Amino acid sequence: MEWEAFAKTLYPAATSMTPRALRDHAEKILQAVMEDLESEQTPREQSQKSKGRAPVVPEAAETAAETHAVLRAQSGLDINQLAAEYRALRASVLRLWDKSAPMEREDFPDVIRFNEAIDQALAESIKFFAMQVEQSRNLLLGTLGHDMRNPLNAIVMTASNLATVRVGEDLSEAVAILVRSGASIKALLDDLVDFNRTRLGLGLNITPQGIDLRKLFTDEISQHRATHPDCRLELAVDGDVTGNWDGTRLQQILRNLLSNALAYGTAGEPVRVTVRGDEEVVRIAVASHGPVIDPATADYLFEPLQRGPAAQSPRGREGLGLGLYIVREITRAHGGTVEVQSDSGETVFAVCLPRNLEPTSDYMHR
Repeated sequence: MEWEAFAKTLYPAATSMTPRALRDHAEKILQAVMEDLESEQTPREQSQKSKGRAPVVPEAAETAAETHAVLRAQSGLDINQLAAEYRALRASVLRLWDKSAPMEREDFPDVIRFNEAIDQALAESIKFFAMQVEQSRNLLLGTLGHDMRNPLNAIVMTASNLATVRVGEDLSEAVAILVRSGASIKALLDDLVDFNRTRLGLGLNITPQGIDLRKLFTDEISQHRATHPDCRLELAVDGDVTGNWDGTRLQQILRNLLSNALAYGTAGEPVRVTVRGDEEVVRIAVASHGPVIDPATADYLFEPLQRGPAAQSPRGREGLGLGLYIVREITRAHGGTVEVQSDSGETVFAVCLPRNLEPTSDYMHR
């Protein structure tokens, strides 16, 4: 049929498909369309169906359009090719319909119903196609993050051991570069794994215990200075900054905020970290000089896979665009809030945490 001929053009996925695979669900999809044409529907039901909002029958079997989408995704077709198949199916049926008997005015309602049914099948396919792609992506990210950690840890540990050995100046610098690069890759992998967990609905692992942020952040900034010797980092602590939090996660918050400030702040200007403890909350702020963030941009900075304009970064855009998203998710897991303020050439990211962590149902605690 014409649909099969069109499917053959969808390279590269179609090159290895048999004719049966190319037209796998055309017959069943058209059968569902015929059943739809023969059913009674109100104008509202027709309108809703044309928008992909047909009523969902609880515990109903997977439709042919849904199964078709899953198999097409597994075969390597993209979503544009999937939609093109439906356009070709619609056009071929309408041409055959008109060829068998020229359409009259009284046929128009049936033609409209046919198009609405095709639109509903397309909506079902797109929904399931997107779900399949999302699942495959999450599995890939999870596997990638897991499998890369062991060899990366071996590289970092070996480089760290070499750094303690007395060697020539050139080799020492090479080892230092290796350690810094390994730490950067590990930070990216940590963000990637956490992003994957949140997208799979698994939440973040949170292990609350008594923490002194003065000591914790002093150690973290010292490590950051070692890996970024050309950057000026300042720390100011005021008040009681002890509480019940996950120390490793708060280090991750500071690390990501510092990386963001160093990537987008003005080179040579200091990055200031301020930690202030009040009676019930502790506020962590990271301030840097640089271009003012447009309010419209600030609205989506904490969304995953978003990065500021490359023109605003003296080092170009760095990372995966997950750092601030991870900051937000860790903050939420601690029952806190995060915000950004940018004016007069200074940008401040501020995290406010309740002094004692109260677990929420949205995150995993252990």
